[in-house]
Amino acid sequence: MALGPRLDLRQTQSLVMTPQLQQAIKLLALSNLEIETFIGEALEANPLLDVGGGEAAATPDDADPDSRRTTLESSPIDQLIGEGRGEDDRPLDIDRTAVDVDRDTGDGERGDGERGDWSGEIRAAGPGSEGLDITERAGGATSLADHLEGQVGPLAPNPRIAGIARYIIGLLDEAGYLRATIEEIAGDLGIEAAEADTALRLVQSLEPTGVGARNLGECLALQAIEVDRHDPCMARLLENLDLLARGEVARLKRLCQVDDEDFAEMMAELRAYDPKPGLRFGGEPGAPVTPDVLITEQASGGWNISLNQATLPRLVVNRGYYVELKTSCDDKAARGWLSEKLADANWLIKALDQRQRTILKVATELVKQQEGFFRQGVSALRPLTLRAVAEAIGMHESTVSRVTSNKYLHCVRGTFELKYFFTSGVAATDGAASAEAVKSAIRQLIDAEDPKDILSDDALVDLLKAKGYDLARRTVAKYREAIGLGSSVQRRRQKKIAAMQ
Repeated sequence: MALGPRLDLRQTQSLVMTPQLQQAIKLLALSNLEIETFIGEALEANPLLDVGGGEAAATPDDADPDSRRTTLESSPIDQLIGEGRGEDDRPLDIDRTAVDVDRDTGDGERGDGERGDWSGEIRAAGPGSEGLDITERAGGATSLADHLEGQVGPLAPNPRIAGIARYIIGLLDEAGYLRATIEEIAGDLGIEAAEADTALRLVQSLEPTGVGARNLGECLALQAIEVDRHDPCMARLLENLDLLARGEVARLKRLCQVDDEDFAEMMAELRAYDPKPGLRFGGEPGAPVTPDVLITEQASGGWNISLNQATLPRLVVNRGYYVELKTSCDDKAARGWLSEKLADANWLIKALDQRQRTILKVATELVKQQEGFFRQGVSALRPLTLRAVAEAIGMHESTVSRVTSNKYLHCVRGTFELKYFFTSGVAATDGAASAEAVKSAIRQLIDAEDPKDILSDDALVDLLKAKGYDLARRTVAKYREAIGLGSSVQRRRQKKIAAMQ
């Protein structure tokens, strides 16, 4: 075959995303506050855009003002009727098919590969509400220093040691480590080194375990002591962490006098410890959460679902200004620029309007699927996946994922991230239960436990089984840690301190 250049014709098909389509997809993932910032930038870039109404303002013909609100009538759940605005302005048809139930595997993953353990809820006080109050979120998390100082008083042997301990707490870095020596502390305060050492031991006995340590080995040793795992072998391992960092495993096993199996268990134990316990506590105040979707109950028993218009400016095209500019444009390039700005303005308004319709469509389906939560609380949450909602409303799963990102829903029970309503399923006597319902049950059991008889994870497994939840011990431990509740040892110490105050 001869070699040489030649011309060939070939037909191919490919998906090309236009800049407008890319922008529309980006708008779906933005919250209302981010949309407000985006609109501000658009107003600066396009002179034909304006906010609000007026004689000179007009919206595109297909921008329906009612697209910011929909109504979900529900008397019994079997008679749910949703009214919303779809892409073709037809009533929203709510699918009554059962949701998919993904069994919990104990590792936080659902059967479809998505994380099932959402932790983005911001709960406000209300009927049946549990968890963090929204005002606490607005005020910011408790600092490490405040958390530690609140424990000093009941445990200090005398006011002098308490004062020294509070001084040491002020020297801790954000990870909870003490970078000053006992001699430096004693010299600064003009006290004996023994007093400074006693105060440091007091700080190291506080929760979270590991604070007040002067190095990583001491931090991990304090945590090993608490769980009664600080045997001579573990002590030698913690004294030689530099060998572990260099990968000298064989030498470490000889120093610790353990075989491969025992060394693997020690390493698994070591990985369970927190090398920076102070980072559990925030320093900067958290920003208050502004909901994007508002849900109120109707007198008839249905639901009003609307977008929060307080953070959603109404964008319009200033037609009068456009006519004025067009009559004064004699240059062809200027006319082309003006036509381009008009097209951009109309497209942006349509894209924002479509975003509103999509959010309402998804929110309506969430209320339909999780009506038990809105009426009864967390215990009535049902297992729900993104795929189930996407199939019910006729959209792609990725679109639902973008719509539910960075957006919050406010109802009588509080303010929740939209992704909070997507939970994995766990085995129950009646088929399946939501992971959030299990967490709520665990919290109720621990809150009601006797300070003199703290429940272990094994005891929680038995009590949950009596409630109809068939869970493994490691799954119970995972959910307990996910809601911020410590082990039985940590809770026993916390409740002992609380009883002394």
